[in-house]
Amino acid sequence: MWIDTHCHLDASDFDTDRDAVVAQAHAAGVNHIVVPAVARWNFDTVRALAHRHAGCSYALGIHPIYAAQATDDDLLELRRQVAASMDDPRFVAVGEIGLDFFIPDYDVERQNAVFRAQLGIAREFDLPVLMHVRKSQDQVHSAAAKAGVRGIAHAFNGSPEQAHRFVDSGFKLGFGGVFTFSRANRVRRLAQELPIESIVLETDAPDLAPAWLADDQFGEQGRVRNVPTEVARIADAMAQLRGISVEALAEQACRNSIEAIPRLAALLPV
Repeated sequence: MWIDTHCHLDASDFDTDRDAVVAQAHAAGVNHIVVPAVARWNFDTVRALAHRHAGCSYALGIHPIYAAQATDDDLLELRRQVAASMDDPRFVAVGEIGLDFFIPDYDVERQNAVFRAQLGIAREFDLPVLMHVRKSQDQVHSAAAKAGVRGIAHAFNGSPEQAHRFVDSGFKLGFGGVFTFSRANRVRRLAQELPIESIVLETDAPDLAPAWLADDQFGEQGRVRNVPTEVARIADAMAQLRGISVEALAEQACRNSIEAIPRLAALLPV
């Protein structure tokens, strides 16, 4: 059993074949897909998707890319919807939230304000967070640790020292297609050497396609659609890199995902 802990199934890339994409993932052994929101305008969409497709759950949050446009009313609406969703078993986390300092001309003050507000919501409702940490690992860790929340640092690509700070604070680190590229030395080292108890698997589909998709289609620099089915092959690559059996990785990754997102436990097959 595999869990894709981060998949943007609502993306327009899937508009023509979304049902088939989910069915193919389940057929490949991907039993569960977590679908995070990115802004107020897709809260209802990710909720509806999670209820329409077996083996899916959702998170609500405002992505740092949309923080500059997010109003205080959007944050109030997020809190309202989180409160209203607490009795929904398919609602599992606050996310995708965080900071992104790779964005040109980013508004640091607004990103931080929106991030801190969402950390407060997660703390208030005792929910885990799905965090975006691009070029912002230290700042995200500091704010999350101060807020006293836990969850997943998604698509982690920081230094070993930064990785261990997250792990020591109780976070899991999300690994997907990036480590499958031979040139991704730092991420591959993390995937190989971090405690197995700290790792969860993800795709970030339709983005961050693994090496075999990029190589087969447009080359490593080309934009190619990633799909949740790829969690199974990503897991195979992870098991080979670490020198462990796929079965051992499956068991541990599932346990790690539930530790990071406790509400998943009620949604997974026994």
